[in-house]
Amino acid sequence: MSSRNRRNIVVVGASLAGFRAVEELRHQEYDGAITVVGAEPHLPYDRPPLSKQVLAGAWDAERLPLTPIGKDVDDLDVEWRLGVAASALDLGSDDVELADGTRVPYDGLVIATGAAVRTLPGQPELEGLHTLRTLDDCLALRADLDAAPERVVVVGAGFIGAEVAATARQRGLEVTLLEALATPLQRALGDEMGRVCADIHREHGVDLRLSTGVDGFDDDGHGRLRAIRLTDGTTVEADVAVVGVGVAPSTAWLADSGLTIDNGVVCDETCLAAPDVVAAGDIARWPNQRFGEVMRVEHWENAQEQGAHAARRLLGDLAPYEPVPWFWSDQYDRKIQLAGRSSADDEVQIVDGSIEERRFVALYGRAGRVVGVLGMNRPRPVMEYRQLIADGVSWEDALAR
Repeated sequence: MSSRNRRNIVVVGASLAGFRAVEELRHQEYDGAITVVGAEPHLPYDRPPLSKQVLAGAWDAERLPLTPIGKDVDDLDVEWRLGVAASALDLGSDDVELADGTRVPYDGLVIATGAAVRTLPGQPELEGLHTLRTLDDCLALRADLDAAPERVVVVGAGFIGAEVAATARQRGLEVTLLEALATPLQRALGDEMGRVCADIHREHGVDLRLSTGVDGFDDDGHGRLRAIRLTDGTTVEADVAVVGVGVAPSTAWLADSGLTIDNGVVCDETCLAAPDVVAAGDIARWPNQRFGEVMRVEHWENAQEQGAHAARRLLGDLAPYEPVPWFWSDQYDRKIQLAGRSSADDEVQIVDGSIEERRFVALYGRAGRVVGVLGMNRPRPVMEYRQLIADGVSWEDALAR
């Protein structure tokens, strides 16, 4: 279908990616109907503060809703179908089925349903045992932390788990942080940089236990968490626990759609998943020609950029989507930024500052090319090196600069 003939675009997912797609459609002067379907009852909101400012109690939930630049959300002229999840997609009839049995027809579709938290095998439903993905998750966890528990346990020392641990510790709570790997973020940062992240938590009084998994959960006999049994045979007492062991793309509703599903919705290099269908954000998996890699990126900036790109693709723009992924994490007084596609097997070189000062820039090199940059409290150099990655600069030239 020609983009000029589209009169009814549906966005499934009231997420950052979905919201930016809507905003870009209007920015590109698309004046047809837009319907946004969202499983949560809330208008699209910003998620990064959930593990930091909102959880800490410094921000109220009213600060989270997304708004278009210089406009009110009503200016987008959208029909919001919130609090009801999409349950199926029929490519043959061009409509989306919702959980309430209704069908929403489209002649252009943006899939932006994001990802859902993973849980541990056999993880029970207990009071005091949480995951953190949504605003409602955050408010429930914050209520438990407001009750001043004696011991908080965080399972998983990835970025979300680390942020929750830091926030709880800054609230003055005793925190145990469990990580199954030998160092935090080992797969993305490697051992040396992972040890730096581990030391930061220890320096702030966190009881960090590495190479330690969860064997099970014990309750108090009244449906509330009491303790966590560990794979090393020990038990740690827990009044409140947060399981942060990653997310999985929310593709179950697409199982019979005919789309290619493989760790996300598989798209071409332009974000097109099927005729008249694009995908963006945590759910999209596409070949990034800049890195020669099929990737799926779970970062805030990617959701924002890919949402806009997918909208333009739906309107006929055939440009490939080839970003340099970028991410940040605030933990204690440290701002950690990561750009590119680093891995544990890359060569790592400190090129600015020092690890001892906790203020540095580290480059990651692979196959003669700079592929990643990690910064701690050094935002400007990180952005400069991110541009070198985009430019395809060699490892040798990157070090020389």
